[in-house]
Amino acid sequence: MFDATPLLRLFAGHRLKKLAHDDAQQTQRLVLLRLLRRARHTEFGQKHRFADISDITTFQRRVPLRHYEDFWREYWGRSFPILKNLCWPGTIPYFALTSGTTTGKTKYIPVSREMIASNKRGVLDAFTYHLRAHPKSRVLAGKNFMLGGSTSLKQEAPGIYSGDLSGIAAREVPWWVRPWFFPSLHYALIADWETKIDTLARLALHSDIRTIAGTPSWVLLFFAKLAEIRPDLPTRTTSYFPNLELFLHGGVNFEPYRRQFENLFQGSTVDMREVYTASEGFIAVADRGYGEGLRLMTDHGIFYEFVPVEEIESEKPPRHWLGSVEQGVNYAVVLSTCAGLWSYVLGDTVRFVERHPPRILVTGRLSYFLSVFGEHLIGEEIEAAVETAASAIGQHVVDYTVTPIYPSEPGQRGGHLFFVEFSTRIDDLSLTRFAQALDHALGDQNEDYRTHRLKDFGMAAPRIAAVLPGSFAAWLKAQGKLGGQNKVPRVLHDPAAVRALEEFLEREQRIYGATS
Repeated sequence: MFDATPLLRLFAGHRLKKLAHDDAQQTQRLVLLRLLRRARHTEFGQKHRFADISDITTFQRRVPLRHYEDFWREYWGRSFPILKNLCWPGTIPYFALTSGTTTGKTKYIPVSREMIASNKRGVLDAFTYHLRAHPKSRVLAGKNFMLGGSTSLKQEAPGIYSGDLSGIAAREVPWWVRPWFFPSLHYALIADWETKIDTLARLALHSDIRTIAGTPSWVLLFFAKLAEIRPDLPTRTTSYFPNLELFLHGGVNFEPYRRQFENLFQGSTVDMREVYTASEGFIAVADRGYGEGLRLMTDHGIFYEFVPVEEIESEKPPRHWLGSVEQGVNYAVVLSTCAGLWSYVLGDTVRFVERHPPRILVTGRLSYFLSVFGEHLIGEEIEAAVETAASAIGQHVVDYTVTPIYPSEPGQRGGHLFFVEFSTRIDDLSLTRFAQALDHALGDQNEDYRTHRLKDFGMAAPRIAAVLPGSFAAWLKAQGKLGGQNKVPRVLHDPAAVRALEEFLEREQRIYGATS
């Protein structure tokens, strides 16, 4: 097929020059003013008097922070699925379906045509940084594989559709670009995840795959299927896709999966590049090496605000932007976008590692926060501790979730219960060592946790329930959430959700080991 990489290289050269001279703060000021100007005649814009807002301070004073539920109650819900001139000019053509990681409730995130264009620019930026790191790349000499959910969309009203974000993206791919995409729309429409994985694996083995993009856990399942189909080949990407150049990943912390992918990519020069995307927008992309942060996309039609996590629920929380953020502070991300989200609390948390240019690390979710007993554990600390404990016993953790254990009677200590799926079944001694290493690692990560665990006074040691390999995939499948953007919630606060998980695991006899 025609190698379009030289054309991409021309674009990348121009884009890199622009990014090198970008004044991120000034760019963000202009982005906000453009958004306000575009939306000034909408219902939201008129109510908040967008027409005479000329600076960030006035915008923050007039537009309070809102969560998804606020927008649904005040604006979207009463006219869904036809959102016309409510928060963004014109009619919203798409809704990306997503669910809260702890509530499981489906959310309908508006996706405007401007947001579709913004997402496409984000993908181009990811390829741009790949070409900078690999100047001899021929990434568009073959197929680019997006391992997402079903591309089948539901028609909510004439000309208005809802579905997985990957389905929306696939529908909007121009005809002349389709030859470089895998799979074809016919196969991308397969809704059943297991059938889809099997079908795509067999097709991919006969395709020149240059890029794979997807959530790490689902990509690993895809490679496991390849190994099942071709047991005669070494379990390496060089066996299946000798020309693979780029792995784009996001959605979860990559550290627990990194060693598994390094083993898969052994003998190749595959570029593992992280992107930070959400149904609400394309936010950041890795422009340097692993662990050095992701560069915030400041000129894609999104204005960013940042609220210190510990103050997000206060009556008047401080609202920072790129001109006032500090490095090392854990912030909740707030977006105003070209799809009509205004001071929208995304739910993710980040920390700046650099301000010029703005570079961030994703630290977790607002819901991914454990502080039932004053331990104040954030997602980043829990992830790091689990990885440390797994390394201590020479194992890989495929997935896990943790829930608080509340005291059932006076004088009893509470604690945490971790449901952990290891890549292979482990023995009782290893499970005990894992629990001890996890406890120590959490204390090393967080002083409050260490204080509460001192002499077992304030909290009991964490308990571990080991589940059989494949258990979390089976659980998601039982809920109709296997594949796509669905992820295992790292923290379960909802007692009903905890009971449902426990009942499923016990009914299916999937718990094979537990610490006391």
